[in-house]
Amino acid sequence: MASEGGGARYADAGVDIDAGNRLVERLKPIVRSTRRAGSDAAIGGFGGLFDPRAAGFKDPVLVAATDGVGTKLKLAIETGRHDTIGIDLVAMCVNDIIVQGAEPLFFLDYFATGKLDPEEAERVVAGIAEGCRQAGCALVGGETAEMPGVYQPGDYDLAGFAVGAAERGTLLPRGDMAPRDVVLGLAASGVHSNGYSLVRRLVAQAGLKWDRPAPFEPEKPLGEVLLRPTRIYVRPLLAALRQNAGVKAMAHITGGGLTENLPRVLDDTLAARIDLRAMPLPPVFAWLRALGGIEQAEMLRTFNCGIGMAVIVAAEAADAVTAALTESGEMVLRIGTIEPRAEAAMVFDGSLIGGAV
Repeated sequence: MASEGGGARYADAGVDIDAGNRLVERLKPIVRSTRRAGSDAAIGGFGGLFDPRAAGFKDPVLVAATDGVGTKLKLAIETGRHDTIGIDLVAMCVNDIIVQGAEPLFFLDYFATGKLDPEEAERVVAGIAEGCRQAGCALVGGETAEMPGVYQPGDYDLAGFAVGAAERGTLLPRGDMAPRDVVLGLAASGVHSNGYSLVRRLVAQAGLKWDRPAPFEPEKPLGEVLLRPTRIYVRPLLAALRQNAGVKAMAHITGGGLTENLPRVLDDTLAARIDLRAMPLPPVFAWLRALGGIEQAEMLRTFNCGIGMAVIVAAEAADAVTAALTESGEMVLRIGTIEPRAEAAMVFDGSLIGGAV
């Protein structure tokens, strides 16, 4: 359809600028709810501002991270559950910042779709704001892109960008990791945001439906349980860092599992020895392992297997750090130790133990 004057309009090509403007107005109070020292968390300008001095930093080093949520996004779209995928988006970025000893300060999002549904987009961004509140960082801006022809009807994509800061000289990992240091594991809330291409394939092959009871948690629909958002570890870990000097390194357990992520913080002379008997396999992972006949090595390099964050601490500080994290609401398991490296950076003892489904 042409405009009243006969010329072509952007809306005729599938892009509704007015809908985008209405969405910005709906999002303003949501974004304001993430205000923190250093930012007024306002949107609508060309860029977001943040003042590290107002946040209490004297000589900050900035730390940046960007990520998405992988094909977990397809599960949100297929089930029509858009309220928590934004929490996952924030978690994937801010958990990568805290492991470097930095405090997440602000966040920006990118939401792209073929045709903008303001109500759906608002639900997604409300989840992003909730994730920011959990992490204590401000949502200072973002971008909404309507791109017909690029995305199929009903599809959308998400990306997130976070910036944090640490005082110069306090970044992790520290250079004094040594044999006998202890590896603590913080419990995951579920599958988090990795391995969903395999999860979706296994569910499809088994002919299961997202709205049917989860075999391992029958009081809830399968889709709801598998969409449980990634745990955000920022506040408990910041508290532990401020209370105790024994934390030497941390690793966010994402794609690649413990197998690939823990070695990223070790130098070439050290290895981590993990006792798999110390980290019981949660029911969702026992179910996935049985559903796909997945071998242990594949489980450990595909899924978090119940451990969403690993923390390496001095042996003499392990009890104090455990107490601090437990007091902050984390379930903490002592899952291993650091030792001199012989060949592999990761050594696993025992087997994953999980209840039958």
